[in-house]
Amino acid sequence: MDNLDWRNLGFGYMKTDYNVRCYYRNGKWGRLELHSDEYVPMHMAATCLHYGQEAFEGQKAFMGKDGKVRVFRVEENARRMQSSADYLQMQPVPVELFVEAVKTVVDANRRFVPPYGTGATLYIRPLLIGSGAKVGVSPADEYLFIVFVTPVGPYYKEGFRPIRVMIDRDHDRAAPHGTGHVKAGGNYGASLISEEVAHKRGYPGILYLDSAEKKYIDECGTSNFFAIRDGKYITPHSHSILPSITNMSLRTIAEQELGLGIEQRKVEAAELPTFEEVGCCGTAAVISPIKSIYDPQSDHTYVYCDGDEAGPVCTRLFHRLQGIQFGESEDSYGWMTEV
Repeated sequence: MDNLDWRNLGFGYMKTDYNVRCYYRNGKWGRLELHSDEYVPMHMAATCLHYGQEAFEGQKAFMGKDGKVRVFRVEENARRMQSSADYLQMQPVPVELFVEAVKTVVDANRRFVPPYGTGATLYIRPLLIGSGAKVGVSPADEYLFIVFVTPVGPYYKEGFRPIRVMIDRDHDRAAPHGTGHVKAGGNYGASLISEEVAHKRGYPGILYLDSAEKKYIDECGTSNFFAIRDGKYITPHSHSILPSITNMSLRTIAEQELGLGIEQRKVEAAELPTFEEVGCCGTAAVISPIKSIYDPQSDHTYVYCDGDEAGPVCTRLFHRLQGIQFGESEDSYGWMTEV
């Protein structure tokens, strides 16, 4: 891997040595298999192709300062995939199988874990799909669980620099009582048009409002939204918002280490002018501080920082979480699993 420019990796797919797979057939999960093939043979009537029986996760493995490879909060990802599977009427992957699959695939592709100090990581993509053939609308009786990995750089090319965001009132990523709270591929397919609209107007990010009233803040593109005001960490709560493991972790650090109050509630878009700092958070970007939010309806831009430096709270949260992930500071919460 000496020819790889680790410091300048984009956030994209790169072929690695192995992926792992496991089938659910005849009422039980089979054994975990190591594969080098990137392709999946599939029946043309598989439910994932016709009826949206598909869920995935996103997580990362980090090369620590001490030379050890660790995965962040792997059991939380396993539990969230179980929640997605339950809602989509798929067979949940046992936590033990999920963790074994992640550790196996990371170990098998250890040479692709970016070196410490490059800022790059090994992205892990667990995928659960309905592979059984159905013509009538009903759950499959066969499922395929796959985990593959790829080395990645920052999700946003700006890295940990404030980004510009635009509110989109013309499109919805999820219905109020739909699939927004689970990590289903359809949610992301629904977001592609908004992302395209924003990018054409020069905005790296999109801010969604609730689809029922267009009154409350929903998600920020593919990430959770949070704001800082009056010593509080404020983040929206809704059935249509994915419970971010990164957001969960940031709330813990904010409360226990920074002494911030935590408010997880409905957040009105009318509160945007009152926030001191604003950001979005998730596995891919960790934290993307938000420089400004443009509202096309009022033709007004809310500005949260003048230059290219994030606010003090976002900065402290980002460096503390990254410090835990890269083994630079104490993992006092037991979030990291060594491979």
